Amino acid sequence: MPRLFTAGETKQKLRGLEGWRLRGRFITKTFRFDEFMDGISFLNQVARVAERQEHHPDIKVRYTTITLSVQTHSEGGVTDWDIGLAKAIDRIKI
Repeated sequence: MPRLFTAGETKQKLRGLEGWRLRGRFITKTFRFDEFMDGISFLNQVARVAERQEHHPDIKVRYTTITLSVQTHSEGGVTDWDIGLAKAIDRIKI
């Protein structure tokens, strides 16, 4: 299992990731889209990335706004797996 990061370590790791924030024991990012279906297309790409990594975000959809929350559930907080997933999500072309 990966090592659980402290809040300070997590914040340090997030410095290179635009828009990702530490919220409790999760890292989160909100994405906004012009149209509902644009967000759904994005989510389909997120799903493919998550399946490849076998690591899945919590997803909140509110019309054209999508919020992703990521943590290593088995560890109860943020690990390298979460930072890796966030980086992979950020490489998705929106």
